[in-house]
Amino acid sequence: MSTEAPVIAYFFTTFPKPTETFLQREIIAMRAHGVNLRLYSLWGGGGTFRGLPVATFNKWRLLTLFWMIPYESWRRPEVLRQVLAGLSARRAPSWINFWENMLGAGFACIFARHFRANRPALIHAAWGGAPATAAWLLWRLDQHRFSAAAHAYDIYEHGGDWWLNDKLQHAAFVHTSTEMGRKALVARGLAAERIFCIRRGLDRLPVLKRLRSSRVPLRLVCVARLVEKKGLDHQLRVYAALHAAGVPFEARIVGGGPLLPELEKLAGHLGIAASLTFTGHLPHHEVWSQLAWADVLLHTGVIAPSGDRDGLPNVIPEAMSVGVLVITSPVAATTEAVTQGVTGLVVPVESTEVWVSALRRLSTDDVFAEKLRRAARIWVEENFNAHGNAERVLALFKRSIGP
Repeated sequence: MSTEAPVIAYFFTTFPKPTETFLQREIIAMRAHGVNLRLYSLWGGGGTFRGLPVATFNKWRLLTLFWMIPYESWRRPEVLRQVLAGLSARRAPSWINFWENMLGAGFACIFARHFRANRPALIHAAWGGAPATAAWLLWRLDQHRFSAAAHAYDIYEHGGDWWLNDKLQHAAFVHTSTEMGRKALVARGLAAERIFCIRRGLDRLPVLKRLRSSRVPLRLVCVARLVEKKGLDHQLRVYAALHAAGVPFEARIVGGGPLLPELEKLAGHLGIAASLTFTGHLPHHEVWSQLAWADVLLHTGVIAPSGDRDGLPNVIPEAMSVGVLVITSPVAATTEAVTQGVTGLVVPVESTEVWVSALRRLSTDDVFAEKLRRAARIWVEENFNAHGNAERVLALFKRSIGP
């Protein structure tokens, strides 16, 4: 009798993507638990990851849909009818989301024969967009068991993914990494008993650094894509208020994105350009270097006009793990990790005077700062261990595979 572990096929949009280290850590932890993995990236990425090949989707293969769609429709005509009914029942929330779902559908159709010949025990979609569409249609075509993850972008951007409910209601289980996400999915009508909040995590905890004895000037860091939901225009106004209040500081914003020219112009207008550095995108090991330098991490997240918002940005527990103090806005799921006055500080983005007062206190009150740092580290140890959290996901995999 074969003792080889059952195969779990993981579907990603782009893997390994440098900014999605949380997914890389999940795969590292799964491998540490002996899981037999096959990795598929639907849009970009590819190559190998920790010795595992990452199968990619050559877009030229979409041309084969001209004969693959008729073939699969002949095999399972009811699936084509269901897809066409879904296309006509409601409008896609955006063109991007439309094409994400079409990408997943194309992948499923083209790879259906591959998965019939190399049948995994379970398919897990790491996102609720294209990966979940591919897994869902493979279930419809050939009854492949599948599970899916749904995160803030899938749930909130333009009101949520086009086919999200259709896909997730048939998943063996749904994984989300915040209580905010779990409650939102339940509110959409999905069965609460099949939705599990299991956080991401660190594959190893860093050493807790010492609190700087003199935090003057105060070293401030923000790690974020330069997009609307990060509320960086509010953050620059906090820096301007610090400058006006005579609080010495040095600030670094780590990340790239479309708002860079606008933010640089605003920094000049506010007179803070000399105290603020935009580093651009940095590799993850250099982000850790920025956290080693910083006293405080600022997160000024807001709800974007599209409805998109953060869940719990991974950089928040990463900063907490190494001893960087955290101040965050109360938007989204950040307060699941940052409890006001316990593990950090929570301040609305509009309250610049409160931000100044909070930052001034963190620069001078050693006892208070040390209390926050210690409690934050304990939260990370209890909630943000990639291996412990992977065990919980793995238990769901095993339950879904069954006998």
